[in-house]
Amino acid sequence: RTGIHPLIDDILDETQGIIVYQEQVMEIARKMAGYSLGGADLLRRAMGKKVQAEMDAQRPLFLEGAAKNGVPAAKAQEVFDLLDKFANYGFNKSHAAAYAVVSYQTAWLKANHPVEFLAAAMTCDLHLTDKLAVYHREAQRLGIAIVPPDVNRSAADFDVEEGRILYSLGALKNVGAEAMKLIVAAREEGGRFTDLFDFARRVELKRIGKRPLEMLARAGAFDGLEPNRRRVFESVDTLIAFSAGSAEAAGSAQVSLFGGAGEGLPPPRLPAPEDWAPMERLTEEFAAVGFYLSGHPLDDYAPALRRKRVERYADIVARGRTGVATRIAGTVMARQERKSARGSRFAFVRLSDPTGVYEVTVFSEILLAHRDDLEPGRNVVLSVTPEIDGDQVKFLTQGVQPLDKAVEGDAAAGLRVHVREARAFQSIRARLEEAKAARGGPVSLVMILPEDGREVEIAAPGAYRVPPAIRSAIKAIPGVLHVEEF
Repeated sequence: RTGIHPLIDDILDETQGIIVYQEQVMEIARKMAGYSLGGADLLRRAMGKKVQAEMDAQRPLFLEGAAKNGVPAAKAQEVFDLLDKFANYGFNKSHAAAYAVVSYQTAWLKANHPVEFLAAAMTCDLHLTDKLAVYHREAQRLGIAIVPPDVNRSAADFDVEEGRILYSLGALKNVGAEAMKLIVAAREEGGRFTDLFDFARRVELKRIGKRPLEMLARAGAFDGLEPNRRRVFESVDTLIAFSAGSAEAAGSAQVSLFGGAGEGLPPPRLPAPEDWAPMERLTEEFAAVGFYLSGHPLDDYAPALRRKRVERYADIVARGRTGVATRIAGTVMARQERKSARGSRFAFVRLSDPTGVYEVTVFSEILLAHRDDLEPGRNVVLSVTPEIDGDQVKFLTQGVQPLDKAVEGDAAAGLRVHVREARAFQSIRARLEEAKAARGGPVSLVMILPEDGREVEIAAPGAYRVPPAIRSAIKAIPGVLHVEEF
């Protein structure tokens, strides 16, 4: 007991040495050290910020004021030490109890309603990309499917449908939730959109803006209306103009030569470029979402990486062995360079593979030799030594190799392409022409064409050198159902 003031002693007794907060902290400062209300609030804020430098600045003020009030120096030092200790983070009983109840409630919700819980948490952090990426990985760990953004299904916030999370339209970069409510309102009023022109007629695209529409296209939100994302992306200006013309015609008393007001306005001709290659498609999606949602750039390399004995991040973590050199593939997400005390540069590089996100340390010699390979968006294979520290895995890098070079010479025994329509053959032939000059292993190609309910195998003459990038490009050709190795 301090003997300074009954209120102070009652507070200290009640909390049993746990720091009191806010008004109670201010009262101690006023009664014991003669703080003004404004000065006491500064002390409270310094504790709340948990910045040691600010608490250090408050110590001489507190001790000086306590001495003027006749408080023994040792006792004043003891009380401020208590304040300083729990500025680093302490609660009073009522505060701790409230947090305990909230913690229990959220734990119960996650255990019993994980889909709804994650959707609500993601909505709370709608524009915090890093947190959304963490939630996405947690959903993967729990086996919860996340449906990519879709103008015919998604809401402005995250939603739940049949045990799956519908990705929010408003969570995309440079896209506002309020603008996305215009899309949802039009869909609720008139039903699902049938094509891009129906979408442009019913939604005032000028109110949404060019940049948000481009992000929707890059994220694949129009895939249900037009699967060629590049075509939608390059058509945004045309669609905005068509939307404005339709709205003007609908508001006019005149009737169009082509039909009723607005709805009869003839749709414009849209560009018809070839869609982005799978790797480009994922890069564009990453730019809109902030992480890889529908796939990962390394997915098509998985068989080749297995044959090259390149491990996945999750497998290394599960094995839990420290100091055993191995190789790991990844797509570079970010690089932060630092300078050591001796003046040499090193870097922390954040990468991802289909199983998670991890960080590696790259020292000066390797950084100097491979800085270009470690730019964001590049795919690499790293020679690393993992160091296990509790739940954390740290990687020290011994070597860097571009992904295509690392799998160079790899080939499956054969490739079977399942084709829905014969017109895909021309595009496949063009990709095979590229494959003739590409490095890799020889691959014999077999195409399967559904015909009258049967499958007809057509063997392509000769063999081809088809690396993973070309196999991925074949998969993206319209009319190709899927590609499998054999």
